Amino acid sequence: MKQSDIEFFKNLLLERKEQVLRNIDGATKEIEGLDISDARDEVDFATLNANNLIDQVLNIQQSQELFEIDYALSKIEKGTYGICEMCEEAISIQRLKIKPHAKYCIICREISEKEKNKKRSF
Repeated sequence: MKQSDIEFFKNLLLERKEQVLRNIDGATKEIEGLDISDARDEVDFATLNANNLIDQVLNIQQSQELFEIDYALSKIEKGTYGICEMCEEAISIQRLKIKPHAKYCIICREISEKEKNKKRSF
């Protein structure tokens, strides 16, 4: 991968990291702002609880993405960015443009997903 490509993906990852951090901060403030005492009946209480759960799930997903972004940035520093962690072949530029923190090429990602699904079914 050319140095200009690496810089492009580094900037893309850093921009996404900033967005994810803003999302997490906003969700945290929203969760803190929920006031159960504002609930006037069971429907209000259920709605507040459902919204709280949704925000928590989204926060967990955003935190996972943040971890993956930081991991990808560390791979840039090590000089291993864009290399599939399974087959050690280059991950296509097109895939990295869609998911800049991808760990696997398309083929290995499919293999990984099939293995996860097999483990879940047992």
